[in-house]
Formats: sequence, C-alpha cells, structure tokens
Amino acid sequence: MRFVIVTGMSGAGKSTALKMMEDMGYFCVDNMPIPLMSKLAELLLVPNEEITKLALGLDIRSGQNMEELEKILDEMDAINLKYEVLFLDASDESLVKRYKETRRTHPLSKGGRVEAGIALERNKIQFLRNRATYILDTSRMLTRELKAELNKIFAENKEYKNLYITVLSFGFKYGIPNDADLVFDVRFLPNPYYIAELRPQSGNDKPVSDYVMKSETSQEFLKKLTDMVQFLIPHYVEEGKNQLVIAIGCTGGKHRSVTLANELYKNLSLSQQAYGLKKEHRDLEKDAITKAK
Repeated sequence: MRFVIVTGMSGAGKSTALKMMEDMGYFCVDNMPIPLMSKLAELLLVPNEEITKLALGLDIRSGQNMEELEKILDEMDAINLKYEVLFLDASDESLVKRYKETRRTHPLSKGGRVEAGIALERNKIQFLRNRATYILDTSRMLTRELKAELNKIFAENKEYKNLYITVLSFGFKYGIPNDADLVFDVRFLPNPYYIAELRPQSGNDKPVSDYVMKSETSQEFLKKLTDMVQFLIPHYVEEGKNQLVIAIGCTGGKHRSVTLANELYKNLSLSQQAYGLKKEHRDLEKDAITKAK
C-alpha cells in the first residue's frame, strides 16, 4: 500500500493534484475529518488487494484542531505505518492573486483580509511542512508542469529533491524580476539587435542563437555559469530551498538573454538531477507590443 497525504496551503493546488493522482490510479479521498484519521490508520494495516495506492487530501478545512492531526501522525510513526506527505506551497503574493481572481474567501480570513488568513494558516500547518516528504512550490507552475512533477514522483517513482528551478530570461528595461534568486547580466555579449536581418528574430531562432553563441566569450560564460549553478544546487537542496529562479537579462529580453536561458536550461536538463526544471521568457513579446502602440 502506498499512502500519500496531500496537503499544503489553501489555493496552492491540492484539489488539482488529487485529480491528477486519481488519473494515476490512486484512490483519492479529499477533506476527511481529522478524527477519522485514526480509523483510517487501522484500515491501512490490513492488506487490501483492491486498493494499493491511496491519496488523502487534508488541509485547514479538515478541522480547526490541527494538533490532533499531529498526534495521529506521531501514532502512525510509532506503529511504523508508512506514509508520504506531499506539501503544496506557493508564495503569499501568488496565493492572494489566486484568491482575488477566483473571488473566493480564504477559510481562515473570516471575511477579513486574505493576507491575514494566509499568515494564520501558515502558522497552523507548519508542522505538516516540516514532515513533508515532497514540497512543491506552485507559484510559477502551469497545470501541465505540476502534472509532470507529480508524474515523476508518483508514477515513475523517481527520486525528488524538493527543488523546482525556473530559468528566466528578461529585459533590464522592463525591470528585474521581483522573485529572482540569481540575476545575471549578459549585456556584454555580442548583440544581434545591430544586425538588420537578426533584429526582428529572437533567441529562439537559430540564426540569432548561432550569432550569440559563436563568440568565445559566450561559450566561456555559459560554461562558467553552468558549473556555478550545478555547484549551488546541492547546497540549496541541503538548505531546504524549494524554489530557485535564475534570471538572465539583456537590454530588451529578446536576443541574448533568451539564447543564454535556452542554453543553460539545456545543460541543466542533461545533468539528470532529481529536481524540477522549466524555462520562461518573460519579455520576449514585449518589443512587438511596444512598437504596436
């Protein structure tokens, strides 16, 4: 029996994750009252050929007495009942935005500010985060990306180190990304903007990418950048960091930064590390939008 407790911050994607796990063959139960957990633990000790994979959704709605849940988990540990905890998290900014977009009320806000409810919830469920086997930060994740990460863990049974990396290109003239952890300026590299036939294209186009990467400086920078990031990753994992945003910027976020972000993403993909990875080009289309105005 593989037993997974799916929990986390309200609005971080627990219901979506449960639906995805159901598609993977898990028998899913959402929002079970905490007092019934003890009965469930007893049932799990009895072999069941029909149900071999169970996912239980628990969050702040399951009951105000979260201390009782902590006690039940301690009892399950004492009898050596194996379980995994998937904790879905997101930044406060992302959660507030999601609540405003859906016009839902946070379960602990009591009609007040969403931010207050989020802060209270974080405090109440911190013990679950501390027990987590896997932590997924969904702040920057698309639905398909969340599905891919869950598939790695619960379908392909791959090792997972609770770190999700976003390689992000941007343009300095549009501002440095607020959530960037590492920022690299590549404005010193050869600029395709000054080549008439390359200017309308982007770093996603081969002629632009080839132009930027034919420079020895670009090649050397990419090598040193890749080495440094690969050196840092295990230390971030050890520290307990769950989300790493590597921002690479040029002037407009269209040519050099896109090229280097693509190359770094490719190098990290080849390293076969047990972390989530995505790339994003924040300002790629802004040049065309600006000119159209």
